[in-house]
Amino acid sequence: MSWPGVSQRRVATNGISLNIAEAGKGPLVLLLHGFPESWYSWRHQFAPLAAAGYHVVAPDMRGYGKSDRPAGITAYCQSEVVKDIIGLVPALGYKTAIVIGHDWGAPTAWATALNHPDVVTAVGGLSVPFMPRSPVQPMPMLREMFKGQFFYQLYFQEPGVAEAEFERDIRMCLKKFLVLGGGETDLASLPVKGEHDDMFSNMPEPKTLPKWLTEADLDFFVEEFSRSGLRGPLNYYRNHDLYWELTRDAPTTVRQPAMYVAGTHDGVVMMAAAGIEMMPHFVTDLRINKMIPGIGHWTQQEAPDAVNELILDFLKQID
Repeated sequence: MSWPGVSQRRVATNGISLNIAEAGKGPLVLLLHGFPESWYSWRHQFAPLAAAGYHVVAPDMRGYGKSDRPAGITAYCQSEVVKDIIGLVPALGYKTAIVIGHDWGAPTAWATALNHPDVVTAVGGLSVPFMPRSPVQPMPMLREMFKGQFFYQLYFQEPGVAEAEFERDIRMCLKKFLVLGGGETDLASLPVKGEHDDMFSNMPEPKTLPKWLTEADLDFFVEEFSRSGLRGPLNYYRNHDLYWELTRDAPTTVRQPAMYVAGTHDGVVMMAAAGIEMMPHFVTDLRINKMIPGIGHWTQQEAPDAVNELILDFLKQID
């Protein structure tokens, strides 16, 4: 699917090549997607940001779409993903960039700002707030928190298991996953799962798609993951402990101008409520901190007009 005004090309960075979608000219704004998504997740942001005078670039993150897909699990550690994004800046002919991310792209955006303040002049996160490194190891903590229960990040840990389930029927699984995360879904009404359950078997099939997700949009995502598979994207979840080890001496404060936007019906917001409350202590120049009523996890897809207005307001503030 083509998107008016948006072109694509591959760019070398950090020893691999990433496919990027881009539009406009001016200061560089990098938009980083999450799981299970694509540059296309930012389709509604290209035109308004480009019209405002920015060079808008949304890469397919490593493992996704037309970008390279390294084989090893540890190749998807956030330490490498951050290098990909920092390497894009000079590769695109810039010295600095504004970086905004959603879902997995949000911790990547926060980490680029935290560790590369000379490159990242401003930063934004959608859905996932900035949280400094945990004092305890992540995976043992998650296993204890969700003992005896199904939790998707624990289910994703065993290589090959979640891949096989997704790839048996990519369209159905993506449809269920995307609709599940949207603001229309009452998460409390979903079937209770045990720790040995799979992800999709007892999840009801959505009868219709929500307004923010058309059949053509779903077709695009299905085509992308039919080509790339799910192994790379799932490997992001398999590096929690490694990244924790590698960031033992990481700084804890983001000092650049920052924005945070999320939906009130986002399951991540429910899990990260304490982190959102504490974020202003660790993000010292938080210019925008906004909850959008009624939307779920797919922030910029569910409420594109509101998100665009907030991003443009943020960009005006830091001009």
